[in-house]
Amino acid sequence: MGASLLRSPAFLGVICSFVTLCLLAEPALGVTRHYKFDIKLQNVTRLCNTKSIISVNGKFPGPRIVAREGDQLLIKVMNHVQNNISIHWHGIRQLRSGWADGPAYITQCPIQTGQSYVYNFTIIGQRGTLWWHAHLSWLRSTLYGPIIILPKRGIPYPFTKPYKEVPIIFGEWFKADPETIISQALQTGGGPNVSDAYTINGLPGPLYNCSAKDTFKLKVKPGKTYLLRLINAALNDELFFSIANHTLTVAEADAIYVKPFETETLLIAPGQTTNVLLKTKPHYPSATFFMKARPYVTGQGTFDNSTVAGILEYEKPLNFHLSSNSIKNLPLFKPVLPALNDTSFATSFTNKLRSLASTQFPANVPQNVDRRFFFTVGLGTSPCQSNQTCQGPNGTMFQASVNNISFVMPTTALLQAHFTGKSYGVYNPDFPTSPLIAFNYTGTPPNNTMVSNGTKLVVLPFNSSVELIMQDTSILGAESHPLHLHGFNFFVVGQGFGNFDPNKDPTKFNLVDPVERNTVGVPSGGWVAIRFLADNPGVWFMHCHLEVHTSWGLKMAWIVLDGKHPNQKLPPPPADLPKC
Repeated sequence: MGASLLRSPAFLGVICSFVTLCLLAEPALGVTRHYKFDIKLQNVTRLCNTKSIISVNGKFPGPRIVAREGDQLLIKVMNHVQNNISIHWHGIRQLRSGWADGPAYITQCPIQTGQSYVYNFTIIGQRGTLWWHAHLSWLRSTLYGPIIILPKRGIPYPFTKPYKEVPIIFGEWFKADPETIISQALQTGGGPNVSDAYTINGLPGPLYNCSAKDTFKLKVKPGKTYLLRLINAALNDELFFSIANHTLTVAEADAIYVKPFETETLLIAPGQTTNVLLKTKPHYPSATFFMKARPYVTGQGTFDNSTVAGILEYEKPLNFHLSSNSIKNLPLFKPVLPALNDTSFATSFTNKLRSLASTQFPANVPQNVDRRFFFTVGLGTSPCQSNQTCQGPNGTMFQASVNNISFVMPTTALLQAHFTGKSYGVYNPDFPTSPLIAFNYTGTPPNNTMVSNGTKLVVLPFNSSVELIMQDTSILGAESHPLHLHGFNFFVVGQGFGNFDPNKDPTKFNLVDPVERNTVGVPSGGWVAIRFLADNPGVWFMHCHLEVHTSWGLKMAWIVLDGKHPNQKLPPPPADLPKC
């Protein structure tokens, strides 16, 4: 059966001692780990309101996956609810295992009620913090959890070994059913209702009504170093995060080590992960400290303008006498977070991220480019259906697009259509390499805001090197877009504001130590340049990780063809692959 880490302690606990005990006696070549995810309904009370949510094994947030680099994972997902389900293992490269990637109607049909599917993949060349989540409609509002990949045995972290490691997941909580919210928005053409609270490890904290008892508390000892594994699982918001009177050292982003740097506040977009080192004060401080997160906002639509708080609490020394009353009266320090629209801070923080680019952890940036692409990303509109009043701009329906194409989800999984050679009527392999009509992307918006619709894909030869410029547009207001690419890491070689200049901007690209990621924010009113090597055969989704924009069509997909050798080809689908 292999090793199983499913019977782990409660999610809110600290993982270090558990991981050490479970992984001490492992072979160097990796093991097979078995997990079972039972998708079922669970009653959960938040904000004085109890509702039934879709969960994994009755947990919210869901169980964590713990493994080492080189391990094989077999995760059986059994669907006991009425909704169709698929699970994505966000950031896992899925080298030649595209059938296990998880986005519904892209690499698989969803798992239907009463059915199951075993996700089978091996973690190759990765270590750090990633996460898993549902990948169909807005189900990931409650279906998410961490993936913790430890280095191979005997290989240390490239930083001081932490005393303990703590996963911290940011989320959004809706009193209403998120599936109903997005369904109604897509019918009316307007923006969906926003969340009622943000959460830390599923808990909204004391700044929300009726939530003082639902507060995440991080209990620490003086003079220790803690590794905080931060994950932004929020549906629609980038977040600022800070711990009062404490400095954080950023050590990793999207499961890739970075050159360490200190910061009091960090920015983390939906889909992104960031590992930080927290060095506690050398002596008991006779105080408690708020850790806070609130949104970074660039768009013009409504948003959840609230703040989630947890508490950093020091264990008092044995000889330190404090009554329970005195503990409650300890001073509580609060961090000062950037303004909601502080793009200057966001840019400064992002620019500090650099790959280690060491001998052990090189930055293999493609120096030469085979294929170049220029994609505009942003919002647009589509006509209101006859005899209907729509709530989008000027009576239209909100849409979103890449190169003015709003992606239409197929009813057959794209990977299956590609693999069997039966693509006719499913997709067209003619996604444009640049916008069909050029305009002043970040200047005065064009009069025509209408988008086109289609299921179009880009085809890439195996092992081709790709440069992609993603340009925000101001058609319905400039906005930051966190773009996630499945199946690959990529290097962020450049970014800037205004329109990308193909003559001047490439001369400033960083081809030495750019940060390597799987999710990157396209700056509001600006552009970002990425490079990657198309060395993973299959069909790979790319989409905005603001769920509302994905629902409106800000998504597309790439086909990477098989290489010439057997180990460069996508194997056939597993026998239990769900059918549509």
